[in-house]
Amino acid sequence: MIRIQEILDAVSANNPNADLELIQRAYVFAAAAHAGQTRLSGEQYLSHPLAVASALVEMGFDEATIAAGLLHDTIEDTKANLEGIEENFGENVADLVDGVTKISLIPFENKEEAQAENIRKMILAMSHDVRVLMVKLADRLHNMRTLNFQKVHKQRRIAQETMDIYAPLANRLGLHSLKRDLEDLSLQYLWPDVFNQISHWLETHKVVEKQIIDKVVSLITDLLASNGIHGDVYGRIKHLYSIYKKMQSQSLALDEMHDIMAFRVLVDDIKDCYAVLGLVHSQWRPVHGRFKDYISMPKSNGYRSLHTTVIGPEGERIEIQIRTEDMHKQAEHGVAAHWVYKENGRIHSRDLEQFSWLREIFERQSEEADSREFMRSLKMDLFKDEVYIYTPAGDIKELPEGAMPLDFAYLIHTQVGQHCAGAKVNGRLVPLHTELKNGDCVEIITDSARNPNRDWLKLVKTAKARNRIQHYLRTEERTHAIALGREMLEKEGRKVSLNVGKALKDGHLALVAHDLNYENVDELVAAVGYAGVTPRRVLNRLYAVLHPEEVAATVAPPSVAKDGGQRKSEGVTVSGVNDVLMRFAKCCNPVPGDAIVGYISRGMGISVHRNDCPNVANMETERILSVHWSNGEQKPYEAGIFIIAKNEHGVLAAVTQILAKNKVNITELTLETRVDGRANLHFTVEVGNSTQLYELIEAIRVLPFILEVVRDSEGVD
Repeated sequence: MIRIQEILDAVSANNPNADLELIQRAYVFAAAAHAGQTRLSGEQYLSHPLAVASALVEMGFDEATIAAGLLHDTIEDTKANLEGIEENFGENVADLVDGVTKISLIPFENKEEAQAENIRKMILAMSHDVRVLMVKLADRLHNMRTLNFQKVHKQRRIAQETMDIYAPLANRLGLHSLKRDLEDLSLQYLWPDVFNQISHWLETHKVVEKQIIDKVVSLITDLLASNGIHGDVYGRIKHLYSIYKKMQSQSLALDEMHDIMAFRVLVDDIKDCYAVLGLVHSQWRPVHGRFKDYISMPKSNGYRSLHTTVIGPEGERIEIQIRTEDMHKQAEHGVAAHWVYKENGRIHSRDLEQFSWLREIFERQSEEADSREFMRSLKMDLFKDEVYIYTPAGDIKELPEGAMPLDFAYLIHTQVGQHCAGAKVNGRLVPLHTELKNGDCVEIITDSARNPNRDWLKLVKTAKARNRIQHYLRTEERTHAIALGREMLEKEGRKVSLNVGKALKDGHLALVAHDLNYENVDELVAAVGYAGVTPRRVLNRLYAVLHPEEVAATVAPPSVAKDGGQRKSEGVTVSGVNDVLMRFAKCCNPVPGDAIVGYISRGMGISVHRNDCPNVANMETERILSVHWSNGEQKPYEAGIFIIAKNEHGVLAAVTQILAKNKVNITELTLETRVDGRANLHFTVEVGNSTQLYELIEAIRVLPFILEVVRDSEGVD
């Protein structure tokens, strides 16, 4: 266990004037609060806050942040309260502890919602004080280092969340050392076989690799000295997850990897950076397309360096980074490397230029009520590397790798994106699906008659563009629903001699809306269009308003009491609409986890299809709308599994045993034997979500006599 004196010594070495007494008092308070508590490892619980504080010291943070690291679990896990922390340590430390605690103490209906909203709260906490996230990152780092004491399913869930959110966040904040640690630790639990394979390979090749590294370091050092440049040279093997990503992206086996070594040259000033680059390129042949100048065009997180890849002395590809000492501090420690203290010790995101991407997330999150959609947008913001694009005026704009002209258009202005009709890249007209490259000059052509369509969602790579397009489509869908609802009401009204237009003008329809618990007439008419309420039910109420003395008239058929508009939406919701009549399409049998769309069918409510259902392509686009799975009660959904197997004894029994083992109910089964010695099996089963369905398919696939198994709606020849 780390000792408090080690932390105090490290803080003092970084800052001789540091308030060590504040950290010491925080330690004593935490030790008393956590007395008697242990972690799953059997260690004293105090070992965790000490490890968090130590990580914050390594990142270079101030005494208040380190004290908050020691105290971060006291409110949640002990009898301590916020008032006591503020009284003992001041408002600054109390606010940090409160910010970290609030992220954890939120009640949710299910794990998916909890994860999404926890991440959302954590991101938003940064708008108050960036250090809240730093404490949370340090907390996650130690939890990952002790993850082996958790159950296997928790290990995978925590590691996946770390890979999806925490490591990319560390990267965007410039905390590259922390990012590398989080990625390697996540790899160990997500793909243990790959982790062990790479680790073993590196261990068996470490002698040869060290010899090459020592040789290249010596050659570069001599090159600097002979040209009068002062600098330090370092070499290393790239971290495990970096190697794994390269294997994946280039479809390489370990023995085919050639550029797993990286070298760093630290010099005194920017002029020397470019001088060293020239010397390296004169010594070894550079690899085309592998030079990046992050000094003249820094990354959004403030990272600056020159990157080049050359063919080294042993014929190996080697990556060389060239930067100054200050750039290196920024690269390793990000925001902590140039901490800007204010009078109250806080730093707001707007105080640092590198948080421009984060400010956009703050602004956008208020528009997105669904936490899971916010998570999707956040991942789009975090995961991509950057490309730098020029406007016709010569301004530089940053976009994620893989971005297209529509992303650039929305980055310039929402209205430019909404009316984008085409684009010129480097003076030439290009399709909207053209992928933009570093250094492209992009000009957007607009047309006021052009508006977004659903196909645009397949093209964009930025969360901003996606959210703006979705907002427009939702608005359009509502407009279509209102128009369709009014058409349906007027048509049915004419059949029973009710003038719906006049009732609207006279205010009678507003009374009906109020009577049916809708906020206004538009909400009522949209509900008719969405099939949330039937036209006949609305007309019944309207007749009662117009002819109160004849409430018992024959306008209402006996079936009114069975109006489907009051049915639950079966686990699927439409943005802004409640109690919509839903039915799941039998052609594709969607289950939770599938990407889905809704289709407004006259008089039959909304049919829900999978996005990839072949029937969707033939539907009227103006009647397709966005729907998503809600967080309602867990229930079984029917799904199909189609199997082609060898027609052998025990096939059916083996498959049904797998289904029984997974507690899956079979609602229908058909079996057809074929003349070629094979058998077709069609199962209809009840599952909770798509993950469970595909896990079943994979479990069946490994049976020795199975030739093919797919989801039934996909079909097999």
